[in-house]
Amino acid sequence: MDRRTFLTLTAVSLVVPYAARAKALSYTPGLVKERLAKGETLFLDFTASWCSTCRSQARTIQALKADNPAYTQGVTFIDIDWDTYGTSELAQSLKIPRRSTLVVLKGEEELGRIVAQTGTADIKALMDTALAAATS
Repeated sequence: MDRRTFLTLTAVSLVVPYAARAKALSYTPGLVKERLAKGETLFLDFTASWCSTCRSQARTIQALKADNPAYTQGVTFIDIDWDTYGTSELAQSLKIPRRSTLVVLKGEEELGRIVAQTGTADIKALMDTALAAATS
């Protein structure tokens, strides 16, 4: 193996795990229970593609993740399509009132929630709560 190939493969092997974690998982039934059972801290984003508040929240979340890679290393982000799962058992059990709701869970406990807020400070505070729980 030549040096260029070695360096390229090394760089890719370092980036791929981070890139896989940086993107939020798409919700499927059972995913939240499965991840909580593994002891993960979850950041749930009840979102709709047509929702301008949701898009604003998503931009802020992405910017915060880019500024602090610890978020994606310690917290599992899950996007939950409101149009598909807004009336699901998960949404009902968590009493999700509407799209643009962000929730942090760890174990059996809800650690925080934001409904229809787009302020960077509010979203960062929720993400910090998730990160603190993930690293404790």
